[in-house]
Amino acid sequence: MDYAKELDAALDAAARAATYLREAYDAFVPVANAPASISTEADRKSQELILCHLTAAFPDDAFCAEEGTAGLAAAKRDGARLWVIDPIDGTRGFAMKNGEFSVMIGLVVRGRVVVGVVSEPAKARVTHAQFGHGCWVRVGDAMPARCHVSRTSKLSDAVLVQSHAKKGETPWPVPALKPKKVVETYSAGVKLGMVARGEVDLYVNSYANFSDWDICAGDLLVTEAGGKVTEIAGTPVKYGTPGNAQRGGLLATNGHLHDAAVAALAKARPAH
Repeated sequence: MDYAKELDAALDAAARAATYLREAYDAFVPVANAPASISTEADRKSQELILCHLTAAFPDDAFCAEEGTAGLAAAKRDGARLWVIDPIDGTRGFAMKNGEFSVMIGLVVRGRVVVGVVSEPAKARVTHAQFGHGCWVRVGDAMPARCHVSRTSKLSDAVLVQSHAKKGETPWPVPALKPKKVVETYSAGVKLGMVARGEVDLYVNSYANFSDWDICAGDLLVTEAGGKVTEIAGTPVKYGTPGNAQRGGLLATNGHLHDAAVAALAKARPAH
């Protein structure tokens, strides 16, 4: 089935949010060492802009999103078609004004992600995918370019992307995987886009609890670019479960590294 109409609507919604966020970002007073739990008025305004556009276009669809806004309260919450929205993924990056944040919009139909849009307003970059139609990136007014994952086939040659670690701490996946290099950025959307574009080879989200909107849109970018996305144990990621909760972690790779990464992580994963 073709989801071109839905992709166009998601791109339009993301563009509206990005236009607003660029203005808000320029005017925002930086917050040094912003906490992980930070939420700003920009998060809520971005979400309302997205919801206003998508609920008007698809009034019978269901919606889930990070912020508790009026638009979300008025929207349908359960259905076979579920829009999954993170109005600012990586709010710490926004608050610290380092550019590391994104707008994430995904559409899940009967459990399968079929549309994914990750917009990076500070970089004027949009990476998007439609199920069965590949992953594409557009920067500014340039023509979209097809995305492909990397071809790295050994963990010892791999570049791992992760969230910024606390000073003096090394997240457990790093010694487990023993990658050649580790790069850090806020925003799972940014990280998944990097995997999809072949800029890095793999990403591990080892948080015990996160939500559908943290990963949904980026999941499709990676798979449509030729990569693979599962929970850390190698099990499928499920969307639309009660509370929109994700508790199995996330492993996104170029595909070539996936089995080796699953095995290495299984040996080292801490017991919960």
